[in-house]
Amino acid sequence: MTCARILLTAGEPAGIGPELVVKAAQTARAYELCVIADAELLQSRAKQLGLEISIRHTSANDSPRATQAGELACIHSPLNKPSIAGKLDAANAAYVLNTLQLANDLALNKHAEAIVTGPVQKSIINDAGHAFSGHTEFFAEQSKTNKVVMMLACPGLRVALATTHLPLKEVSDALTQAELEQVSRILYQELQTKFAIKEPRVLVAGLNPHAGEGGHLGREEIETIEPVLSKLREQGMKLQGPLPADTLFTPRYLETADAVLAMYHDQGLPVLKYLGFGNAVNITLGLPYIRTSVDHGTALDLAGTGKADSGSLEVALEQAWLLTQNIGKIN
Repeated sequence: MTCARILLTAGEPAGIGPELVVKAAQTARAYELCVIADAELLQSRAKQLGLEISIRHTSANDSPRATQAGELACIHSPLNKPSIAGKLDAANAAYVLNTLQLANDLALNKHAEAIVTGPVQKSIINDAGHAFSGHTEFFAEQSKTNKVVMMLACPGLRVALATTHLPLKEVSDALTQAELEQVSRILYQELQTKFAIKEPRVLVAGLNPHAGEGGHLGREEIETIEPVLSKLREQGMKLQGPLPADTLFTPRYLETADAVLAMYHDQGLPVLKYLGFGNAVNITLGLPYIRTSVDHGTALDLAGTGKADSGSLEVALEQAWLLTQNIGKIN
């Protein structure tokens, strides 16, 4: 059986990403863990942490092989300027983007089964003159994917978002019937194809308090959400809602659900992060490849100290590995 390759981008070089990669290299894997990063940066961080790693330089054309403890396959991408832990430098913004571009190209060309991303610093990338709103949008654009959906997951809960990084006052206008239908279809299909759930059960939140209170607290539920859900239910999709968000996240509902569809970022994610922070993973649905990510930032204050928790990265790697095995299989 051919060994799977999972690509890992180390993220912002001044952040905790490189040392999380070094920690991940201490564990043997059933797949090839292949990092796209500056090899000397990884060796430097390993030395800081007092950890031993053996870097095996590889390329897209090399056959992947299962990772041994203490070993790390690496596609070398050189820094533009030496990086100091905890100190951002705009000179390395292009380096970060290059690692993401390489990962996208390799996955698109079937040289890898999945991409796992370490944390990046959006502000420094934009300060360097590169328009960058996040990994999700970057991979969608580079893979020429018309629409992607952000979903976070932790043990016991999956939350997808109908809208993502928008000011709250813009959410209602962005939440059109066409947009909601497209998001719902992607979520449902990906739960089937990547999570191997034959008939997913999805809880859909309303936008307004009490799901609009029959129109007294807003009409988005009546005019936008319910018509879409009715249409999709007629086509066999198991969608329940719109439900009040303040009661949706309770055992009564969640124990029979495979996922929740929240209408905006801070409606669903605070609940998930409270439940599973450190054990949560960000998954981009709709891409032509599997992509997962840590659920935290660059933690510049911890960079180089050895105190960064690698739990979220381990969950992201494990989730990516599980998803690669689900492709083409429906329970």
